Amino acid sequence: MSVAARVFHVLLRIGEFISSVIVLGLIGRVLYMVGQADASTDSRLIYTTVIASISTIFSIIFVLPFLYAFLAFPMDFIMFVTWLVAFCLMEALTGIHTCDAFWYWNYWGFYWGGIWRRNIVVHGPADINWVGCSSWKSVLAFSFIVSMTYLLSSCLGAYECLKYREVKRGRLAQLHTSPGLITKEAPPADPEARDVRDGASQVNNELTAPGLPQQEPLGAY
Repeated sequence: MSVAARVFHVLLRIGEFISSVIVLGLIGRVLYMVGQADASTDSRLIYTTVIASISTIFSIIFVLPFLYAFLAFPMDFIMFVTWLVAFCLMEALTGIHTCDAFWYWNYWGFYWGGIWRRNIVVHGPADINWVGCSSWKSVLAFSFIVSMTYLLSSCLGAYECLKYREVKRGRLAQLHTSPGLITKEAPPADPEARDVRDGASQVNNELTAPGLPQQEPLGAY
């Protein structure tokens, strides 16, 4: 693995950790306030909280730029998909209206600012003074950012693993085709066995020498 790839990998993991913690903290505060109000919890926020918790642990485990961290690129892609789903689910709650949407001032801002304690009727975002608007925008922004960082981690891991495999394959091919390989020499022959072999070869040469009568095989007559 190159030095640049290792550094980029660590930076991506740090970005994933920070983004996950921010989303987890912001949504965790809203869920706490919802629990204080004894109200129903939005299932999309629960899903995002679970994904953010897993993402935080995942980024810590694979932060070191070792080979096993790059081999986890399929899991990085899965995290990218789960975060993208979380972003789409939450973005659908407010759409393009964001802090003017009904869900924001009736749920997120309502519980974020503790408006439920005042026993007032809320008809729009102005009634809650747009409280919690920046926190909701931060949740959407960092949810999208962390999904993109996991996508980059997946691409980086896949590229480095393929490059590592090609380099390893090239080294093995060079090892098998190199003319300077050290081969194991055969052990020296036994002198007595060599003398016996040379004597047998000499007898065969004398029997086949020209001018000598050839012994006819038995049963020729």
